[in-house]
Amino acid sequence: TTAAGLERFTVNFTITNLPYTSDLENPDSAKFRATQRVMNTLLDRLLKESSIGSVFRGCETTDFRYRPGSDRAETRVDAVCTYSKEPSAAPLDRVGLYHEVSNK
Repeated sequence: TTAAGLERFTVNFTITNLPYTSDLENPDSAKFRATQRVMNTLLDRLLKESSIGSVFRGCETTDFRYRPGSDRAETRVDAVCTYSKEPSAAPLDRVGLYHEVSNK
């Protein structure tokens, strides 16, 4: 039996109640690090309670951005998440997972 491999997927969303500020661009800033910790914790909780919870390993928020044309009260979040995939398992149902967690 071959051991499970780690697979990654990206998560992108907009937070409508997190005002974008330029210090969110700097990964070394206190605001970036604090916001990253909160986002990682929230994403981890959300996905651990989803259909992939048993194989989910964690998320790392990688970027916060201002979306041109959007309200400055909104911040785009990018994260990379990891799960264990057994060689015989079906591919991750990204659309199904999106629908499952989008309303939570």
